[in-house]
Amino acid sequence: MKATVYARGIPQMSAFTFDSRGRLWVTRSGSSQHRSDGVYLVSRDGAKPVKVVSSIRGPLGLVWVGRSLYVSTLDGVYRFTGFTGDRFRQRTLILKGPAAAENNNLVLAPNGRLVLGVSANCDHCTSSPRYSADIVSFRTDGSDLRVLATGIRAPYGLAYHHGALYVSMNQRDDLGAKTPGDWVAVVKPGQDWGFPACYGQGGVACEGVPAPLGVLDPHAAAGGLAIFDGAVLTAEWARGRVMSVPLGGGGAAPMLTGLSHPLPLAVTPNGALLVGDWGTGVVYRVTA
Repeated sequence: MKATVYARGIPQMSAFTFDSRGRLWVTRSGSSQHRSDGVYLVSRDGAKPVKVVSSIRGPLGLVWVGRSLYVSTLDGVYRFTGFTGDRFRQRTLILKGPAAAENNNLVLAPNGRLVLGVSANCDHCTSSPRYSADIVSFRTDGSDLRVLATGIRAPYGLAYHHGALYVSMNQRDDLGAKTPGDWVAVVKPGQDWGFPACYGQGGVACEGVPAPLGVLDPHAAAGGLAIFDGAVLTAEWARGRVMSVPLGGGGAAPMLTGLSHPLPLAVTPNGALLVGDWGTGVVYRVTA
């Protein structure tokens, strides 16, 4: 593998997507303060990032659908239309909430619906607001909200590959020496992943709970996810590295190390991997 710098100057980057012209779009989200949050455009490899959306709280996912850019935030999901080259003419909140929790990555499903990961509102609560600790789906106008899968403490990274939905999952952090590693999994409609009772320990609490594709490090803060070079890659924000799990499942191994806090991952239209370092504001381009 070879890594080069694709772009600089977007600290706290949280998500990537590409438009129909192959331009990179990036969200910036602080961990607790959101005064500098926004959406940036990087027109090409090496170009200076341009901020095109401000006054937005905690954007952690974005995706283009036709001529509309959808962004998931702490307030809900926004649709931006009428891009003029440096700004959008219209901003519409199409989905409020859907829960009093963190909205994570956003992806377009093969059936044309939007899919969103929603964190639980706590580390190991036994009850939480409706739609929290869930993956939900809805139409591109925000209507027909449905639960796709439930019982996931924090489903962050989302990616479809050959029709299957791959997800990075943050696990409980309160179990001391029994703390499980974060997970990479293939999620199917209707599944219940058992949060908070099941965390991979087996026994009655985990009866009927699906098995993960791969297990990451404990307290890893599993982030962005991408399918690259025959593997599922996941950023470990807290560990400063990108981990690789075989598409068919198996052990996780480091693919890229020495980063500060990697978070967003994406594959470019020409097949390279982009890795965004939240801690340094550098986007790296990785090729085989």
